Amino acid sequence: MSGLLPDESNGEVAGGGASTSRADANASSSQQAPPSRYEAQKRRDWNTFGQYLKNHRPPLALSRCSGAHVLEFLRYLDQFGKTKIHAPACPFFGLAHPPAPCACPLRQAWGSLDALIGRLRAAFEEHGGKPESNPFGARAVRLYLREVREMQAKARGIAYEKKKRKRPGSATSAVAAAAAASTAASAAAAAAAATTSEGSGGSGSALSGATTSSSPSGLGDPHLL
Repeated sequence: MSGLLPDESNGEVAGGGASTSRADANASSSQQAPPSRYEAQKRRDWNTFGQYLKNHRPPLALSRCSGAHVLEFLRYLDQFGKTKIHAPACPFFGLAHPPAPCACPLRQAWGSLDALIGRLRAAFEEHGGKPESNPFGARAVRLYLREVREMQAKARGIAYEKKKRKRPGSATSAVAAAAAASTAASAAAAAAAATTSEGSGGSGSALSGATTSSSPSGLGDPHLL
């Protein structure tokens, strides 16, 4: 009775609803920023480790995973490494830039393993794991990474220098010290300028007095100059 046909009414509502849904979808997609490179890599690493646990014989639950299982996982990854690690018997042992190829195996670089453990350690706690039971932070894993670093440094003839972490208060202290030094320098400059100004005014008064008490010939008393 309203004069609108059912088809027209439904079509109009459907069209308006579709437009609103598309607008909402576009707004939500624009608000959701893509994950960072670190987060994406951490997700892939966690999925890879989960797949490794499923393929383990016998299958291993995450709650029963220990540092020993993490070491097994790291040794398993060595077969996919792309870094040449020279054996002690290799003539290129200790050379950073070997002049020719050799038959030494490819391994995972220490830097890659160290970064991988850091990401998996964070992912473990993000998925509900407790820090005190984190297998990626086990002492055996830390010792293994240290041994790999030293061995690869000798084999490849390079030195791994660990970056020193700056204390949070050190930067603030440095800025405060610099500001204090700048303030002191400004105060010293102002004091020097004031002293110079006073000296200039005193010398001018002496010269005017010498001119006032000068002899008729126009020459002032040499004792006053």
